[in-house]
Amino acid sequence: MPAHSNFAFIEAQWPQIYASSLRAEEYMGNDPRSACFYARHAIEQLVLHIYQVRDLGDPYRDDLAARVHDAQFRELSGQGIIQKLDLIRKVGNTAVHDSRAPRSEVALHVVRDLHHVLIWGAQHFSTTPDTVPVHAAFDPKLAARRQPMRVEELRKLAAKVHQEQEDYRQQLEDSAARTRALEDELEQLRTQVRQAQQTKQAADTRDYDEATTRRDLIDHALEEAGWTVTAAGELTVSGNHAETEVLLREATSEDTRYADYVLWGDDGLPLAVVEAKRTSRNPEAGQEQARIYADALEAQFGQRPLIFFTNGIATRIWDDRASVGIAASQERSGYAPREILAFLRKDELGWRIQSRRRRRPLTETPVKSDIVERHYQTRAIRKIGEAFTERRRAGLLVMATGTGKTRTVIALVDQMLRAGWVKRVLFLADRKALVRQAVNAFKEHLPQEPPVNLVEEKDQDARIFASTYPTMLNRIRDYAEKGTGPFSPGYFDLVIVDEAHRSVYQKYGSIFAWFDSLLLGLTATPVDQVDKNTYQLFHQEPGVPTDAYPLDEAIADGYLVPPRTLTLGTRFLDRGIHYADLTEDEKLEWDALEWDEDGEIPDTVTSAEMNQRLFNADTVDKVLNELMDKGIKVAGGDMLGKTIIFAKSQAHADFIYQRFNTQYPMYGGEFARVISHQVEHAQRLIDSFSVPESAPHIAITVDMLDTGIDVPDVVNLLFFKPVFSKTKFWQMVGRGTRKRLDLFGPGDHKTEFLILDFCGNVEFFNADLPDREAARPQTLSERLFRHRVELLTTLHTGTSGSGQGAPTVVTGPVDLGSATVEGVEYRTQHLYADVGHAARKHVMGLNPQNIQVRPHRELVETYSQAGPWEQLSPAAAQELSETLGQLPTSIQRDKEEAKTFDLTILRAQLGHITGDATALATQRNRIQDIAENLLTKVNVPAVKAQARLLEELVEDPWWEDATALMLEDVRRRVRDLVVYVDKRTWKPVQTSFSDELTEAQEVALAQTTPGTDLRRFRIKAARYLEEHLDNLALQKLRHNRQLTGQDLSALEDMLVDAGIGTREDVLSAAQEANGLGLFIRSLVGLERAAVQESFNDFIDGANFSADQLHFIGQIIDYLTANGSMNVSALYESPLSDNGTPDAIIGDDRVDVVVDIVDEIRRRAEPTSHTSTDTEERLAT
Repeated sequence: MPAHSNFAFIEAQWPQIYASSLRAEEYMGNDPRSACFYARHAIEQLVLHIYQVRDLGDPYRDDLAARVHDAQFRELSGQGIIQKLDLIRKVGNTAVHDSRAPRSEVALHVVRDLHHVLIWGAQHFSTTPDTVPVHAAFDPKLAARRQPMRVEELRKLAAKVHQEQEDYRQQLEDSAARTRALEDELEQLRTQVRQAQQTKQAADTRDYDEATTRRDLIDHALEEAGWTVTAAGELTVSGNHAETEVLLREATSEDTRYADYVLWGDDGLPLAVVEAKRTSRNPEAGQEQARIYADALEAQFGQRPLIFFTNGIATRIWDDRASVGIAASQERSGYAPREILAFLRKDELGWRIQSRRRRRPLTETPVKSDIVERHYQTRAIRKIGEAFTERRRAGLLVMATGTGKTRTVIALVDQMLRAGWVKRVLFLADRKALVRQAVNAFKEHLPQEPPVNLVEEKDQDARIFASTYPTMLNRIRDYAEKGTGPFSPGYFDLVIVDEAHRSVYQKYGSIFAWFDSLLLGLTATPVDQVDKNTYQLFHQEPGVPTDAYPLDEAIADGYLVPPRTLTLGTRFLDRGIHYADLTEDEKLEWDALEWDEDGEIPDTVTSAEMNQRLFNADTVDKVLNELMDKGIKVAGGDMLGKTIIFAKSQAHADFIYQRFNTQYPMYGGEFARVISHQVEHAQRLIDSFSVPESAPHIAITVDMLDTGIDVPDVVNLLFFKPVFSKTKFWQMVGRGTRKRLDLFGPGDHKTEFLILDFCGNVEFFNADLPDREAARPQTLSERLFRHRVELLTTLHTGTSGSGQGAPTVVTGPVDLGSATVEGVEYRTQHLYADVGHAARKHVMGLNPQNIQVRPHRELVETYSQAGPWEQLSPAAAQELSETLGQLPTSIQRDKEEAKTFDLTILRAQLGHITGDATALATQRNRIQDIAENLLTKVNVPAVKAQARLLEELVEDPWWEDATALMLEDVRRRVRDLVVYVDKRTWKPVQTSFSDELTEAQEVALAQTTPGTDLRRFRIKAARYLEEHLDNLALQKLRHNRQLTGQDLSALEDMLVDAGIGTREDVLSAAQEANGLGLFIRSLVGLERAAVQESFNDFIDGANFSADQLHFIGQIIDYLTANGSMNVSALYESPLSDNGTPDAIIGDDRVDVVVDIVDEIRRRAEPTSHTSTDTEERLAT
């Protein structure tokens, strides 16, 4: 009897799954939306069945996506099945929630994939695997037709199904008896399935058609971006059409080819072409083919499309004809190909096509002076414009705190909007307060483009958006993982990163990878202290930002004020507290303190533990007394000026506040206040602190006021915590650099601020030591993964794969012999297989739709398979550790205590295999501590069962012959017991020991003392002199006329009076150039006619050849540009490129040239005995 449905083979075994599958089949032809919904419902039932039959634990989230991407399920299924399940799930979700119905072709693909999946499921997880038609092909003709459902009915049905599932779960939770009965039923079913699988005759040889699945995934990726995939020749007048298999004639021949996809605009012109390659090939394999298609489309339609090439996992975008506002002759070259994590939507592609024609050169678009008025701000904008014009897609501005970074980028955004370079802009900051400040600044200076604060607003109808990093990350996840919201990769044209530094990239680098936009970083950290990773993120050579305006230059220009720095200390802060050094009374106090629950009393509190483990009243009192005594005063010297105290922790801040009120009760608790994230109404306190006459006058803060507060009245900074981050240090310094007019009275302005450093920060950063900024914290899962990968490499090659820079010396596979593990003989290959399996589970738990995972999907797919783990090279291990280890995985089921013990054992195994006795001893001590503690818990049956092993671990003899395999036995038998180990805790203690101040020293903080920066002085002087070339003395200098002392005095006065530099600056420059006249001439050069005149007699009196005249012309060019010449230059490139002067013009003529050059030089020196102050000082 012929089958009545393609799914008849599961009707008896799984009637509920069959019912859903049958509905999907029946709706496939005339109701694609309902077909996709029922297909999704069928796989949800199948996946739940598999979880029950195989007794898989609950995933990290109770939904279909989490179940499908769970590592254990992925291991059972394989990549091909996972892809099909994921496609059915996504299309099913879209069918219910999207206003557009899926196409019939999509429904056919989905139901065909459902057929594949159910054959696989029935063969592997049913009690009748031998009845499954493993080689059957899906036959659409078998499908009956059912009356279509209305969208409203389908959505009600989806909600009803969801509610029924929730009700069923709740019933199970409410009924213990029902749960036990269900478990009994499940156990019987598991037994039946195991027996059936053991006796089945047919092997799983079915072709699950992964190539077609890959094409379907590309289709769905396009549909996620709003495209409707349409067969060739079936286009309608309007719509978001992604046409497949488009016949094209090559632009340079009569050959025809089929483009995989062409994405069309409403005007019937091509917006993009997509070339698809197999998963096994790199996307770049399709690059040239895609370019040929683009050529053909451009020849036919007169519009060049953007180019995508993809293998279904990784996708590249290539706009090879982007006009970037440069000369028309260069417009045919565009941006290089780059990775993109999702396809662009139609409006985004349309904008990019339009922008080719609309962009105007940024160099020709004026910068609005009513937004920025300072020369360095305009220069920074021009520099960024030049970088973007040169097709750089990122830039980095280094600007000291207080120099107007935000206004600079506002003016840049305004310029780029007017020039047609950007449509939407995103400004990112790490704190809500900074986002609010930026929003207010945009409203003030660019009122015609009101910004949206995404932290507080939902409105998306704007061109400028501001957000914190976490908020933006969540919005991106909405789009990437749920298909909601507007924030696709092409939504923004420019992303601005405020205070860009390493930690931002480490935490939120996926944001920058997601948006296919221009990228601009801002930082106040000095150029030479910005870490190389930040330069790499913004595609800059280390140490060479796009533009810089450092703190010392801003101070020299009068825009900021410098710090006066006092380094201080106390005996305890510098050296810690040692019990042996205390008085007898203090020792009694020390012994009486409650240090921890076990009553253990330490011998020492280190300097690092001060104000963390121990708070000493006298230490804080002495620090506060120094502040009140030495701090800058206002109100006629009667009151301490506005002050920020940077505390180590919230507990430290609270203790400082308590001691201040004890020492200075007359202020009633208002003069100083704690302002931190843990304090309610912190913003109100900040607002009060910002008012000059308003309390509080001392802000005690924990991180909150490092950035995001601009209070020009601040004149004192107290560093009461060690700082290891250059970024944070310079942010803290920046709290005091703002100018404040009339601070001390009319006409008596703020000219400096005071830093009181009690923790050695100034000394550290003055030494310019390597940055001690804390590394990105690694999760426990990441550390486990890294150590497992390292252990695998060590076992395979005899070397560590940690990639720490040591040379790799491969000694071959390690043989650890054998051991008994859980009663079974266990060898090296077993350990390798088990560790590799655990590491692979981490990879299999990575959700490819997660935006942090998307950039690494090719690597994830490769290492989700078992093969690559069999022989792991050091290079592969390093790549895995640096990329996949830190990604979020669904492997979270084990208790934290058990995973921590796994890590301890892994470290001990590595120490043993590599011969690192120190590492092994450290882990041995930890394991013995755990064993010793567990032996006090033998009343717990599970612990009692392992008591003998625990007793052996505590004793030294066991460790004398211990091997890595024996440690694996310990791991398996003890890991589930560590939850019973007592957790040791300690709490901070407060003491009243007598401390001593160390001598205060005034130290100049590097990067803040202007001094004479000759490079900067030259730049400023050249800029000024170029604008004043009509000055009489300059005219004489440029025309090679003899200067007098009065001329040089006039030039010196001109530079000093204009504020270009001090007389000391002029002296330093003159000394370096061997005279003020020569220095100035090196900036403004000589008139070519004047130089030519000096050589006329020489040239006219000889019959020079063409080569000789060319050589003399080079000399004239050199003097014109540089104003003078050293004789040695005649023998250097470029003058000597064609031979030595002697060989070219002869020895005698060289002497004449030297005389002419010397005469030109002498004319820049005064002839009379009248000299300037500078000349007199030069003479001495």
